[in-house]
Amino acid sequence: MDVTDLAADPADQRTTAADTTPRRPSLSPSRAADFKTCPLLYRFRTIDRLPERKSRAAVRGTLVHAVLEQLYDLPPAERTVAAARELVEPAWAQLREEAGVAELFEPADGEPAAESLESWLASAGTLVETYFRLEDPTRIQPHGREELVEVTLPDGLLLRGYVDRLDVARNGALRVVDYKTGGMPREAFEAKALFQMKFYALVLWRTRGVVAAQLKLIYLKDGDVLTYAPDEAELLRFERTLQAIWAAIGKAVETGDFRPNRSRLCSWCDHQAFCPSFGGTPPPFPAEAAAAAGWRTTLPVEVVG
Repeated sequence: MDVTDLAADPADQRTTAADTTPRRPSLSPSRAADFKTCPLLYRFRTIDRLPERKSRAAVRGTLVHAVLEQLYDLPPAERTVAAARELVEPAWAQLREEAGVAELFEPADGEPAAESLESWLASAGTLVETYFRLEDPTRIQPHGREELVEVTLPDGLLLRGYVDRLDVARNGALRVVDYKTGGMPREAFEAKALFQMKFYALVLWRTRGVVAAQLKLIYLKDGDVLTYAPDEAELLRFERTLQAIWAAIGKAVETGDFRPNRSRLCSWCDHQAFCPSFGGTPPPFPAEAAAAAGWRTTLPVEVVG
């Protein structure tokens, strides 16, 4: 498994008007994975909202996702390798306007960058080209792309996330597709890779009443595909898993007790300076911000005014 792919999910880079509108707390596949990996990381990203550096791997993933999304704006017959490669430059021109992106390719302290922009863009183009070995886009008409899916479970838990591509067959069968710019995980890590896809399958089942016929992960780094067919009983078990994660998150927010969990992913974490596992001290728990965001907490909240 490509560890950098775990640490940088392009789905986390998506921001829409809806994302900036105040709403009650919700659970996404990436944030659920954060809490499972390290509760303190979840707190830093979701409660404290500490800034994180962009990485070339994450930005390349966002770029490739944008190209594959725009590819399906073209008429089927025009969805060629050449057309896809022509989409890379304009997609990059738009992406580099985002804060912190252009700086990734500026020399640091007078030293030349380890990888030139040209070679980085070429690597993105290679990933896009690999896609055509795995699917024939001229034969696919997506039902949805980069689509926000969400549902509120009977216990009040709001689930929401973005699906890279949703295909609907004539008989109503669903296929959920996710693009990964890293390598295919070893068998021991397949369950972790499928966690995100089962999340989407659960939301779609609860909103459409249809269990997805296929969950499809496309790994562009090495040209592999992982497919899985969930069933209703499995999605029920997965729903209970998410509810247990949410209950644990709620308890941690209520008390402000988020424990660090040291693992190999710590090497890619931007928050080591605040992590007790590395001799750091977390900032005071932002109880006021948590309460304002709709969380329940027993910690004192400062009243202003």
